[in-house]
Amino acid sequence: MDYLYSLILFAVVSSATPGPNNILVMTSGLNFGIKKSLPVLCGICVGFSFMLLLVGLGFGQVFELFPRLHVLIKISGVLYLLYLAWLISSSSGGLGAKQQSEPLTFLNGALFQWVNAKAWVVATGAIAAFTVSGGEFSTQTITLAGTFLVISFPCVGIWLYFGSWLKRYLNNAAHRKWFNLSMSGLLVASVLPVIGELFEQFS
Repeated sequence: MDYLYSLILFAVVSSATPGPNNILVMTSGLNFGIKKSLPVLCGICVGFSFMLLLVGLGFGQVFELFPRLHVLIKISGVLYLLYLAWLISSSSGGLGAKQQSEPLTFLNGALFQWVNAKAWVVATGAIAAFTVSGGEFSTQTITLAGTFLVISFPCVGIWLYFGSWLKRYLNNAAHRKWFNLSMSGLLVASVLPVIGELFEQFS
């Protein structure tokens, strides 16, 4: 039972703390509202749990055999995150739906996990901390992925609700534009450690 309590606490902290997923969801909530942002919320929660399951069941061993593949994924992830930051910063500050781009889809949220640096850190850390080698490893991995699936919805959903709540107060186009720019800056800041790591590898 202590194991389950510790796992739940880890899942809550990992899912609720600021990161690319939550910034993305909060910005979507502000610009498009809760209903239109539900697909990307579901994509993030389901996508990360599926990623965690695959990593735990041996996908991480592929990177040990082909380390360059991991580097390529990191580079792709950085470029994609920077692209998303640009989309957020260039999003219209107006309230008219026609002035804004379309909200991200379920597939966007799910695939985003594979290029999300924080998602990789949490996934590998969770596997290392909450599984042991042996016959129960697969069961523990499935339990781990299932726990994150259940916990992530309310934890990430809070950020979506907060973004939607802010919509009531940021009804000024200039204010919404500054909010989008701030969220874009935070997203870029979350990528900087990965960029630094890549520079060290190639220097």
